[in-house]
Amino acid sequence: MLLGDLIARCGEESVALESLLSLDNPALTARVSEVCKLHDHTLGEFVALAIRRYAASASDEEWVTAIGAMGRTSVPGRELLRRSLIWMLEAHETADGPA
Repeated sequence: MLLGDLIARCGEESVALESLLSLDNPALTARVSEVCKLHDHTLGEFVALAIRRYAASASDEEWVTAIGAMGRTSVPGRELLRRSLIWMLEAHETADGPA
């Protein structure tokens, strides 16, 4: 699935959950779920928001790193989703204390 399609379909909780679970990272999934509960977001809202904010606000250095990591994987969209979520969680931890 293309990233734009993922953003558009994240209102469907099943798509957001499937995308998150496809990362095969239980610790990341737990952190995302915790922040969603804390801030009253649905999983879909959080996933879409993370991708949008990353696309709009990540530094040039972060993007260069992301593009390099995406080039080393067979599933670049999954890598970008992973980086977007981690970036968003770090922003929440900075604003609210540890998630």
